[in-house]
Amino acid sequence: MGGMPHLCAVAWDIDGTLVDSEPLHHRALVAASLEFGVDLRDLPDMAFRGVHMGDVWKRLAHCLPPLLEEEVWISAINRHYVRARHTLVAIPGAVETVRALHELGIRQVCVSNSCRAVVDANLDALGIGRWIQFSISLDDVTEGKPSPVPYCMAAQRLGRAPAQIIAVEDSSTGICSAKAAGLHAVFLRTGDNGGQAQQEASLPDVTIDNLLLVRGLFETKGALCPQA
Repeated sequence: MGGMPHLCAVAWDIDGTLVDSEPLHHRALVAASLEFGVDLRDLPDMAFRGVHMGDVWKRLAHCLPPLLEEEVWISAINRHYVRARHTLVAIPGAVETVRALHELGIRQVCVSNSCRAVVDANLDALGIGRWIQFSISLDDVTEGKPSPVPYCMAAQRLGRAPAQIIAVEDSSTGICSAKAAGLHAVFLRTGDNGGQAQQEASLPDVTIDNLLLVRGLFETKGALCPQA
């Protein structure tokens, strides 16, 4: 990448980036759907990685009872998720990196495609709320990722230009959102998502395999290294 303004903030995705929540999201979806007589146990675990629940509903509505309302179904999923938040596990390096960036004076926010109840449950499970200035949930925006709206809101609330903010994401949906909003997009590559960010619109500026590397992007005064 070429030159850029001094980097001053991180906008973290949460699910799959800071917390290994995708398995619980899947279990909650399956359990809630069973309440309404629908068996989704054959659904691939990562079928809806990074996809907000409104779009999940659109894709699965044909499988669900015709009289079932979207809000009722999603509320049931969220209830199962929040009840089991004690089973959540942090992504390696997540808590250490958030703490280290706080100590460096880097402002941090969370930008999620999950609803407020799930965002709060995740932050509670991670124990990082004291280092995060604010969080944006799907309930706070008119459009979720891949729309740029969530990250535009984050930049506006931070009072910073998007080019001064790094977004850390684990899905092509999130990378598209961050880049469309003008943020620098960092893709966390894992064993589950290695092939996701491949299309031109979702190509990240930087790809990392370890969250501990995020700190180095600030210690080099914003000298981001191009993606290999």
